[in-house]
Amino acid sequence: MTEIDATTGRPVPTRVAHVLYVLHGLAPFTFWLLAAAAIVVAMFSKDEVRGTWVEGHFSWLSRTFWWGLLWIVILSVITFVMVLTVILIPVAWLLWAILFVWYLYRVIRGWLRLSAGQPAP
Repeated sequence: MTEIDATTGRPVPTRVAHVLYVLHGLAPFTFWLLAAAAIVVAMFSKDEVRGTWVEGHFSWLSRTFWWGLLWIVILSVITFVMVLTVILIPVAWLLWAILFVWYLYRVIRGWLRLSAGQPAP
């Protein structure tokens, strides 16, 4: 059964948002390729959710992706420098682990709110 938005009377396409959360959730395990695919899917289906509470979830995932990408670039440079010093390699691994946990935390937090029918955090 499709959920109907109380303000517009239109069906709310939450299925696409669930697919986006799946893609983003699997992204850290696929070298972020699925996150890039999710961004493309979100671009083409954003008009379907415009004006509904699901639109916030699209923005939440988009911000998660772009901030994650920025941190990947920064950590790549930091890791390169740390590998040159050899002693700081464990620090580089810790920074990557923090990014991994942060990304999955945002995806899981948003997905739980979507499943509960709540707007994005």
